[in-house]
Amino acid sequence: MSSKKKIRKKDPAEKITTMKVLEETKLRLEKLREHKRESYDDILRKMLYVLNLVREEPEKGRKVLERVSELRNRWLEEEARQKQAKEEELGRD
Repeated sequence: MSSKKKIRKKDPAEKITTMKVLEETKLRLEKLREHKRESYDDILRKMLYVLNLVREEPEKGRKVLERVSELRNRWLEEEARQKQAKEEELGRD
């Protein structure tokens, strides 16, 4: 049996709801994205998963957080490279 817990997949039949959050909270959630198309639901589910993991197995939780940080940094670096390449391309025209 695998020691990894699976995050439950979304059922298309599940009801979608709206939550009101402060702009600051929204910006903080966006900073936790690992990739551009990650939804707020995905981010919140990930946060809850990590919170529960940290409570049960702090070391594993720390490793998950480090991995999330690595993925986010890689994504941001790629975004910056793409933006720079676009600007250089526009500058040549």
